[in-house]
Amino acid sequence: MDRLDTIVAGMATHPAVQLAQTRFRMDLVDGWAIGRGESVLEIGCGQGDMTAVLAEAVGPTGRVVGLDVASPDYGAPITIGDSAAFLLASPLGARVEMRFEVDVLDDGVRFAAEEFDHVVLSHCAWYFDSVDQVERVLRRVRPWARRLCFAEWDLRPDAVDQVPHLLAVLVQGQIEAMGVRGDGNVRTPFSRETLLRGLDRTGWTPTGERRMDTSALQDADWEIGACLHLVDSTTGLTDLAQDFVTSQVDVLRATARKKGNTPLPSYALTAKHA
Repeated sequence: MDRLDTIVAGMATHPAVQLAQTRFRMDLVDGWAIGRGESVLEIGCGQGDMTAVLAEAVGPTGRVVGLDVASPDYGAPITIGDSAAFLLASPLGARVEMRFEVDVLDDGVRFAAEEFDHVVLSHCAWYFDSVDQVERVLRRVRPWARRLCFAEWDLRPDAVDQVPHLLAVLVQGQIEAMGVRGDGNVRTPFSRETLLRGLDRTGWTPTGERRMDTSALQDADWEIGACLHLVDSTTGLTDLAQDFVTSQVDVLRATARKKGNTPLPSYALTAKHA
């Protein structure tokens, strides 16, 4: 099997969905130049989409440790625990360790100085409770790895057909900021510029950046659906906040396609110790 087939075979989700997601993550990892025999600490590993790609990249002598704060029974239709079990049972599993219900900020989570060649946060940072929490994580992991590899959606659309995705993530972030907690993947949709300021404050110096093509991904459809579900089920907002959210969702419903919405771009960067 080629690289793509090897990775997809280790994932529990349907191959038709997984192929585009895996190709995108392979592009990320190739750009980060993560190589054979290296060790990687992955924060926010989730169901293992990136974990599997990292495991293939480091080879049989490499090591990938994935941490996630979520419970193994989180997720649908396949839980992250079931997905992890599927990956660990695959040929890639021997080089992977996945730990759930682990908060990297807990004092009990410890690794040796520069135990890892890379620490990876890939499209997980918007799930954090706040920008301050993101920065505390960046500061906490800095002694453990020589290099940071980071990727997230970019709030700067390249084209008007990416605006529905932008609206969907901003509405979710606003509802969270208004004190209503959802169970989606978007809680703190911060900008690239906010991340760069956070790197400076936490002792990381950027060493390279790329803007990623995301046109083959399904995430815009997923986030638009998640946003509409959240809005339809949300209670407890003030009248002013509810009117504000409703008006934005009116625009979202008017501009979004039923299927095949274009995702926002993504940015990927590397950083070293300042």
